[in-house]
Amino acid sequence: MRPLLLATALTLALATPPGAAQDTKLPDIGSSAGELLTPARQAEYGGMMLRELRNYGYLLDDPLIDDWLQGMGTGLGANSAQPRQPFTFFMLKDRQINAFATLGGYIGVNAGLVLTAQREDEVAAVLSHEIAHVTQQHVLRGVERAQRDQIPILLGMLAAVVAAQQAGGNSSGDATMAAITSGMGLMQQRQINFTRSNESEADRLGIRTLAHSGYDVDAMAGFFERMSAAMRGNEGGYSTPDFLRTHPVNITRISEAKSRAEQMKKDTVLLTTQTPTGVRQERVNPTLPDIRDPLGAGGNPLLPSSLQLSLPASSVARGASGQFDWARERLRVLSAPTPSELVREYEDLRRSQKDGLDDPQRYGVAIAQLRDGGSNTRQALEDLQQLHATYPDNLWVSLALGEAESRSGKRTEANQRFDTLLQRLPRNRAVALTYAQVLNEQGGAEAGKRAQSMLRPLLARSGDDPVFQRLFARACELAGDPVRASEAYAEAAYLNGRPEQALLQFEALLKQPGLDYISRARVNARIESIMPTVLEMRRLGVRDPDMSRN
Repeated sequence: MRPLLLATALTLALATPPGAAQDTKLPDIGSSAGELLTPARQAEYGGMMLRELRNYGYLLDDPLIDDWLQGMGTGLGANSAQPRQPFTFFMLKDRQINAFATLGGYIGVNAGLVLTAQREDEVAAVLSHEIAHVTQQHVLRGVERAQRDQIPILLGMLAAVVAAQQAGGNSSGDATMAAITSGMGLMQQRQINFTRSNESEADRLGIRTLAHSGYDVDAMAGFFERMSAAMRGNEGGYSTPDFLRTHPVNITRISEAKSRAEQMKKDTVLLTTQTPTGVRQERVNPTLPDIRDPLGAGGNPLLPSSLQLSLPASSVARGASGQFDWARERLRVLSAPTPSELVREYEDLRRSQKDGLDDPQRYGVAIAQLRDGGSNTRQALEDLQQLHATYPDNLWVSLALGEAESRSGKRTEANQRFDTLLQRLPRNRAVALTYAQVLNEQGGAEAGKRAQSMLRPLLARSGDDPVFQRLFARACELAGDPVRASEAYAEAAYLNGRPEQALLQFEALLKQPGLDYISRARVNARIESIMPTVLEMRRLGVRDPDMSRN
């Protein structure tokens, strides 16, 4: 029931009614779309959707995957039509090929899309396309046009669902399904009409963002063409990927993408760079301002030449990161429906490749063994040691090796490895959270205090990070700091889409005698901010199922 309701909500949120065909020009200056919702309210709706997705178990929260995706997306966003627009990129477990953009710069990517891609440039092409939907306010303009008829449809569907559930009996599930299906069917056509009228604009601006970010401009047409060819070549029950349903691809669109790419390549040069993870190639337009100097060669004219400011080359990533193969294999493991299906998947890969599994795929197998635990941990440790000898500077391998060492009883070696990584990459989220997870698994007050002190510097910028809040809560618990632990557990509940639980936990915390003035003020502030959300959910009849059982 919950997944169906969620799918319906997302369809309604992203759909728009049919309208006259639109050209591919930028929005009119006089458009009122920007006045419909303030940027803060858009971000609020986007955050609410993200928490609900997490509540229903759709999100894949993994520090390494998140940092890779967010790093790639942030670089693309900085080279988009609206470089000041904040973006939040997140990964979903679903293996359907899909990606979508919604209000507030929130962009979701299905694991299936990354697994289907053959290189990072293709993922970047899709992200660039979705970024254009945000910068051109396609979603917001859709909401503006749709609010007249979408709200009655949504209310009617909710009323039908409530009535079906109250009726009870064996037919209630069928009635609920019928209500949802009818609404989704109506909105699906509106979604198709929306995409047909805006895809060309998103393609045109997306490929420009792709080129400015140093990625291969052929990737967009190549990815769409391969998916389209796979559909034509597969007869008998092939299910159209969700991405092609909401982003229709035809010969004209692919040809236009190829033509734009050829034009882009005339103004660029191909650079090849050797990196610790392999060879990286990127296309650079020499006519564009150097990304290390956003104001051009002259810098800031208000500053003397001795004080000109520019970003160091190492602080801005351009082109493929060289991490795609490792990210894809980690994602393959974390998104697998069952362990047995994952085993079969790697067996198929081993048989289909002349030289067997490559090194990133061997890393994926080791991660799977590490997750299984037991006797597989020892085998994972051996495989990761071999990979680390080949890739000593690879963060993906190093973090997994530290986990394997700790779980194999080699805690001293593991902690030394993580300490070295922290010195090399201070305040790196993936390193800190993986190390905290290992310390929490080791247990004891000393490990808890060590994890707590390591995570505390990241606390100010981790308010929206449920993985951090959960690990910080456990570390505080082990360290003997129950107040901080309770706060973090409540924050984790809120970020996981359980505001009612979070509210009760904060209210219970106020009753603890050891609460100091500053902590009490902080808790009261959180209660005031969460209460409106809980009251609105109660008004709509939406209750936390765990709370209802209690």
